[in-house]
Amino acid sequence: MTELRKVARALLSVSDKSGLTEFARGLAGHGIELVSTGGTAKALKDAGLKVLDVSDITGFPEMMDGRVKTLHPKVHGGLLAIRGNKDHEAALAAHGIRPIDLLVVNLYPFEATVAKGAAYDDCIENIDIGGPAMIRAAAKNHADVAVVVEPDDYAAVLAELSQHGGATALGLRKRLAAKAYARTASYDAAISNWFAGELGDTAPAFRAFGGKLAEALRYGENPHQNAAFYRAPEQRFGVATARQAQGKQLSYNNINDTDAAYECVAEFDPGRTAAVVIVKHANPCGVAEGASLAEAYRKALACDSTSAFGSIVAVNRTLDAEAAKAITEIFTEVIIAPDASEEAIKIVAAKKNLRLLIAGGLPDPRAAGLTVKSVAGGLLVQSRDNASVDEMQLRTVTKRAPSAAELGDLRFAFRIAKHVKSNTIIYAKDRATVGIGAGQMSRLDAARIAARKAEDAAKELGLPAPLTKGSVVASDAFFPFADGLLVAIEAGATAVIQPGGSVRDDEVIKAADDHNVAMVFTGTRHFRH
Repeated sequence: MTELRKVARALLSVSDKSGLTEFARGLAGHGIELVSTGGTAKALKDAGLKVLDVSDITGFPEMMDGRVKTLHPKVHGGLLAIRGNKDHEAALAAHGIRPIDLLVVNLYPFEATVAKGAAYDDCIENIDIGGPAMIRAAAKNHADVAVVVEPDDYAAVLAELSQHGGATALGLRKRLAAKAYARTASYDAAISNWFAGELGDTAPAFRAFGGKLAEALRYGENPHQNAAFYRAPEQRFGVATARQAQGKQLSYNNINDTDAAYECVAEFDPGRTAAVVIVKHANPCGVAEGASLAEAYRKALACDSTSAFGSIVAVNRTLDAEAAKAITEIFTEVIIAPDASEEAIKIVAAKKNLRLLIAGGLPDPRAAGLTVKSVAGGLLVQSRDNASVDEMQLRTVTKRAPSAAELGDLRFAFRIAKHVKSNTIIYAKDRATVGIGAGQMSRLDAARIAARKAEDAAKELGLPAPLTKGSVVASDAFFPFADGLLVAIEAGATAVIQPGGSVRDDEVIKAADDHNVAMVFTGTRHFRH
């Protein structure tokens, strides 16, 4: 393979025209002939550049509303011919084909078209055919051809042309080819997943997922692991959409925990209430509603102030100065909010290592979507858990029905149980968590740990009794035995919310009735692994 390849002819056909004119001028400055199509050719001609229309090369006009323009041997032959190969060069000569040494193509904006909710036919028309075909051809022949699929690489190509007298080096061509194949793979993944959604096919024969690099991370969960963060085509407010107002680079664990916190706080309608979620190691350690974010934060912090040290804090409203002051009183890793006031930003800025993320909105907890988890040799794909307790038909199964206050706390607690690792027990009182048992191998242990943490919190706050006295309790899945419920009752819970469905439901209901505890079934569980 020859290291350097002189660029004599470039074909440009782009949807995203940012930086195009400047780049094309740079190419022309090296004596490179410019060939182009449609709107790209017009943009270049309007800028005063000399451009050859691709139709002048192929001998065919663009046709079928632009669907057919570059799918021609005089284009693909020019991209695929191996320089120095006698047979290939003879074919070029025999058919009047000139080589193309640089291809600049970015694809029809299919992902953006879907994201804005366009009609089916519009989405179909934004599936690029000629672009991916040319990209793949040029990338395959990277020994001789450079391929550019996004404006971010224009500067690198121009720099190399200047360095090598109008030629590109093999190392750059390889890197560009690798990116080109990744881009077409991501593009096709977006199309195939859109089709599956349109067809309601929950288990298509082939699945692919793609994303664009947001940033390379310092390391993964542990320092010996490599990691990077990618943005997916799905438009969902969160870490991927956030503007980092200040603070050092996010780590892998920061991103994971921040996502967990923000998805949880999104369960609370900001038009109804202010809500704050404090997360540590992907589990909420305190959640509360309040009249203001500051009030909600203080209530959430009271649940487990020890675990809150070095935590992630998510809020469901614009971060204000009062809340910012309260949150920054202890060491916090990340704050994420849909927006932030200028005063709040200034307050947070005093903590140079604290990251402030402004996401631009809240994710819709009811929206459909997919989650993906890798396993050895495969992927587990499922629809997002978008079930909401607001839409569940709660069924009272005990002699005593919950009071209005208990029912409000029960709904609050079950909202949070959805976002805590199983097995999960949540004690809540006055729209605030007062004890959380997360990720235990038995529900009994989860109930005990949550009660014990409430006792620890009471001592920390100087309270005469744990806040579980007079609380409600939520379980993410059914109680398989009455023992876990009895622990909750002993801790002081007066009402219970759980999915139901155990073969021992009658035993559990009887235990509740024996202690005059109200219990409702949701019929929906929230396992989270």
